[in-house]
Amino acid sequence: METVLVVGATGNIGVSAAIAALGSNSNVLAIVRNQDSADKLFKHAGTSNGITVVEADVTSDTGVKVVVDQVRAGKLPAFQHVYACVGEEYVDVPRQEITTERLRRNMNMSFEANFSVYRNSIGYLLEQKDVDCTWTCCTGLQGELGLFALPAMTQGALFSMATAAARENEKTNVRFNEIEVDRDAKLHGVTKASDFANVYEMVLGGRNVRSSRVRVENDKEDLKKLRYQKKF
Repeated sequence: METVLVVGATGNIGVSAAIAALGSNSNVLAIVRNQDSADKLFKHAGTSNGITVVEADVTSDTGVKVVVDQVRAGKLPAFQHVYACVGEEYVDVPRQEITTERLRRNMNMSFEANFSVYRNSIGYLLEQKDVDCTWTCCTGLQGELGLFALPAMTQGALFSMATAAARENEKTNVRFNEIEVDRDAKLHGVTKASDFANVYEMVLGGRNVRSSRVRVENDKEDLKKLRYQKKF
């Protein structure tokens, strides 16, 4: 049975990834902050069966590396898929009021954290040459819309990272994809995690979905049929 490493597992989007993995007959290896976060994940996923949790600080340079090292050592389950959805503050702050400290904190929470997940996990997937692996990054519409300056800037950086990673893995055993989602709808419960899970299930099972951006707006059709386009 395959396993999905979910980073950012206790948010609504992360919970949906865990539900999707379980629904695809895969196990979950979830990185959480603490036991309270683990309990929250079990509650919203509706089960703890098939879910292994490990505590780590994903905003640090070594947080994810330590987890992958434990996997290599056989102390944690091997994984074949990665879902990264480490988010930033989703707030409306005028750009002139954003301090340098706050900007850096949000870049660390979002872009740097997701980049660290990629840097420290992609090598492990590439080593599984004969396995159909996936690496999925969750971004947001604010990177395009720019209505909320703070998340727009961090999500914009993620777009570039996702494009570079997609090119890098175009001819490897790793299908890299980006899911661009209306985070406002997902974060505030407009769309249930269980409904959004269907999107990731389709990405996991879609062998032809590679180097693409999957768009999910507040539209029920996007939850039933993948709307995706190659990034280049």
